[in-house]
Amino acid sequence: MNTRTAEEIASVLHRAVQAAVWAPSVHNTQPWSFVIDGDEIALRADSARKLRLGDATGRELSISCGAALMNVRLALRVLGCETQVRVLPDPDRPALLATVRPGAPLAPDEHIRLLHAEIERRRTHRAGFTALPVPDRLVETLAAQAATEGARLTPIRSEAAVRVIAGLTCAAQDVQSQDRLFTLEMIRWAQPPGSTHREGVPAQGYPRESEPTQPDFAQRDYAHGRPWGSDADQSVSTSPGTVTVLTTPGDAPEDWIAAGQALQRVLLHASAYDVSAAFHTQALEMFHLREFMRQELLSGEYPQMVMRLGFAVDESEGVRRPVTEVLEERRPH
Repeated sequence: MNTRTAEEIASVLHRAVQAAVWAPSVHNTQPWSFVIDGDEIALRADSARKLRLGDATGRELSISCGAALMNVRLALRVLGCETQVRVLPDPDRPALLATVRPGAPLAPDEHIRLLHAEIERRRTHRAGFTALPVPDRLVETLAAQAATEGARLTPIRSEAAVRVIAGLTCAAQDVQSQDRLFTLEMIRWAQPPGSTHREGVPAQGYPRESEPTQPDFAQRDYAHGRPWGSDADQSVSTSPGTVTVLTTPGDAPEDWIAAGQALQRVLLHASAYDVSAAFHTQALEMFHLREFMRQELLSGEYPQMVMRLGFAVDESEGVRRPVTEVLEERRPH
């Protein structure tokens, strides 16, 4: 990397941040900011975008930022650089989640190119799936992708366990929907039709009416009684798709960041094969339900994400803030 000029390094780092902002985040809050200082990118948590009630510990924020970190790594690799990553490098600066430097020249392999090509194409799905099942071999490959980042992706094959997870999701959704402050926090990130805001969940990002899956996995009510949403897709079945849980052996901030990187690697690989993911974090936002799931279903590992995988016709447009809103550049004196 030291053969590159300062201008070339700056260009590489800019392109990495441009990729980072396309990461998924809870309610599309995009809770990150970046600093380019010389040949280093610093990834910082944006506490102003943290969900004070739904994510009091910052776990979902850290997972979101971990996904952005994965995009930075992939962008640098596809641009021909090794990556030098330090996670939580300074205990006195907890908002500094990671630093990344481009290392020695290294040509990207075909799989890196495949993942990188999906960064802007991938979309979060908030509806049902077609009846076409996700091939077991692909699910196994997705599990292997998570394992490379130190996480475990477990497909839930037992019908009874799927019913339990669906029940926990619906129970959490019902409790949260009765909490006025929780509801207000969530709908802060719901955008009305025609909104020009580049954050939050756009009205076209979920169906106006959706057919419940069997068993039913409750969806967030972003419309909150208003006639928002897109027209229903007639090809959708009542199948929940392949229910999976992403877990980590520990539950510290570094585990959450690792989970975010694993999650994004899984999502990008799935997207390359036209498989979409629907997230269900409701039960994971309630301590007792999350702990029940950990102890009774997941052999003591900590659930970081519940998601359904399947095939869907999803043509919604992704919305992201411009890089200028999230990037600070420090010029040498």
